[in-house]
Amino acid sequence: MITIIVRTFVLYFTVLFALRVMGKGELSKMDPFQMVILFMISELASLPIASPDVSLVHGVCAIITLLFLQISISLISLKCTGFKQMVNGVPSILIEKGSLNDREMKRLRISVDDLSQQLRLKNFPSFADVDYAIMEINGDLSVIPVSQKQPLTPADMQLSKAEGHLPVVLVADGVLYRHNLRHAGLTELTLRSKLLELGLPHYDQIYIAFTDENQQLMAYAKDEKGGPRPPSFRPGPQKGAPKDGDL
Repeated sequence: MITIIVRTFVLYFTVLFALRVMGKGELSKMDPFQMVILFMISELASLPIASPDVSLVHGVCAIITLLFLQISISLISLKCTGFKQMVNGVPSILIEKGSLNDREMKRLRISVDDLSQQLRLKNFPSFADVDYAIMEINGDLSVIPVSQKQPLTPADMQLSKAEGHLPVVLVADGVLYRHNLRHAGLTELTLRSKLLELGLPHYDQIYIAFTDENQQLMAYAKDEKGGPRPPSFRPGPQKGAPKDGDL
């Protein structure tokens, strides 16, 4: 029993280390090569746990070898486009200028019903609404609607729109996220002053506090059970109005 627990701990942190080294960008792709690597890592991690006869060192070495292989192929793919296309494949155009690409659909073994279902999931019930449909290398379908079905934007109406700001969480479950203060354009002293105006002098009273795209501070206080209460908010600085610290 102790042996299984120790092996599980060692392999858990080994796999966690491998995934961290692979990076967020690699995990977000989920192309064929990434899927093979993840499946093999999971299989190699489970073998030493389920079979005591399998050496733990051999399992760890195999996972590290896969990690080295993954990083090496990723670096080569950045330098060589042909190698990347050979390993990962290329996107496939299924609909081009509103016309179905029957040859490409047969090559990918995608029926009209399958494509129609994917389009409905993307909120395009009719083929006539689609200008381009592209099957990405990770299996996701990208859809570009015809011009008449594209959402109306302020630029289409020749309207100017004020530039928004990045919404950031400042306090969550009583913990201050100091690294987000800079993104919100606030100091901790300014934040405390604003929270005090909302009747929240202490961080441990706050379920979550954040600034939205208009730099408006919103805060949810904790209730008796530790859940959120209705929000309090303090408007952000208006155009032409002095900001905190300017006076």
